[in-house]
Amino acid sequence: MSYPWQKKEEELYVAVVNEEEQYSLWPASAVIPPGWRQACEPGDRETCLDYIREVWVDMRPLSLRSKT
Repeated sequence: MSYPWQKKEEELYVAVVNEEEQYSLWPASAVIPPGWRQACEPGDRETCLDYIREVWVDMRPLSLRSKT
């Protein structure tokens, strides 16, 4: 049995983001779960992780950031 988050060679991924502006890596071939949306074009794992590192500079959920 395989799971969507298990790494497969040469698989394409996307960065996904939720309403709290938290990011995750997701296989491009899998259905994006409710509450999440695609944040970048499909690419290899490292490209998508680089994107997440670049845009997700504050790890706090949006609801906590907006209180300050």
